Amino acid sequence: MPPLAASSKGVVFTMTVNETFENMLANFNPANSTGLDKKLQWDITGDKLEKWALHVHDQTCELIYGGVEKPDITFQAWEKDWLLLNAGKLDATMAFMTGKLKITGDVGLAMKIPSLFPVHSRA
Repeated sequence: MPPLAASSKGVVFTMTVNETFENMLANFNPANSTGLDKKLQWDITGDKLEKWALHVHDQTCELIYGGVEKPDITFQAWEKDWLLLNAGKLDATMAFMTGKLKITGDVGLAMKIPSLFPVHSRA
């Protein structure tokens, strides 16, 4: 998927959706995943619905394009909102409260996301 050329409220996206997940994988913190065996899935809707999953197990993380059959947690968002979240222009709690980010499954697992995939810098 090419980078989004358009802007949203003055934000020009420099990363594709795919790159956001590759970035999460690169920032994975195995020390904070001890004892976890969980599948986290994101359903991102743009021109079409696309799914990505991260399987955290044995202090490793695997990126699975196309999603998984039985995720422990599923996040749903529009492509624009997902890119705004990753650009630091949309707060995750606010996105959840306003329905821009929907979560089903193990909601407690969502609270572990910042420690599993710390953000080192935002563009």
